[in-house]
Amino acid sequence: MEDEQEIRRVRGAGSRLAYETIHDEILSLALAPGQLLDETTLAERFGMSRSPVREALIRLAGEDLVVMLPNRSTIVAPIEITSFPKYVEALDIAQRMNTRLAAELRTDADLKAIAERQRAFERAVKSGKHLPMSETNKQFHMAIAAAGRNSYLAAFYQRLLDHGRRMLHLHFDYLERTHDGYLLTDEHDEMLEAIRVRDVERADALAHAHTRQFRDSFIGFMKETYLTAVPLSAPGAAT
Repeated sequence: MEDEQEIRRVRGAGSRLAYETIHDEILSLALAPGQLLDETTLAERFGMSRSPVREALIRLAGEDLVVMLPNRSTIVAPIEITSFPKYVEALDIAQRMNTRLAAELRTDADLKAIAERQRAFERAVKSGKHLPMSETNKQFHMAIAAAGRNSYLAAFYQRLLDHGRRMLHLHFDYLERTHDGYLLTDEHDEMLEAIRVRDVERADALAHAHTRQFRDSFIGFMKETYLTAVPLSAPGAAT
C-alpha cells in the first residue's frame, strides 16, 4: 500500500512538473501555436513515463491550451485570428461589467487588494518578462472582479483572460518594439481611482478603453508581422 501511494505521489509530481513547464512555454510562445506535442519526446525530456505527460496534456486541453486531435496526436492550440473580433466583444462586456460592479460594491479591503496587484504588475513590467507581466495583469483584473461580488461574471472573465494571455504577450511585444502606446499601467491606475471614488460610469468607460487599446495593439501587431514572426494557426488544426 505504501509503495502504491509513493508511486502515485511521484507520478503526480511528474505530471505537475510537465503541466507547469508546458503551460508556461505555451503562454510565452516558446511553444508555437500549432506545434506538435509528442508524448514520447516529452516523456524523454522530463525523464518520466508517458502517463504523467498524458495527464498534463489532458489538463492543458481542459484549459484550451492544447488540442487533442482524432488521430491521437496533440498540438498547441492555434490562435484563431478569425474569432478575434468575437473574443474582444466578449472581453469588453466582461471587463466593463466586472469593473462597474467593483466601483459600486468595493470595500476598503478590495481597494487594498487591487492596489497590491497593480504594484505587482508594475514590478513585472520593469522586469521586462512577459510571463510575469501577463500573470500579474490577470491578477489585477481578477482582484477587480472579486470586488464586484458576482462569481458567475468573475468566472467568465477569468476564462477570457486565460484564453487571451498569448495574444497579450504579442501585445506586450508589439508595444515594446514600436513604442506605439503604453503598457497598460496608466490605465490600471485610472481604473483603480475610478473604483476608489465609486465613479461607475468612469470605471465603465476606462474598462472599455482598456479593451480597445489591447484590440488596436494586437491588430497593429498583425499588420506588422502577419504570419511571419509567429505562426498563429496550423494546417489541419481544429477550428
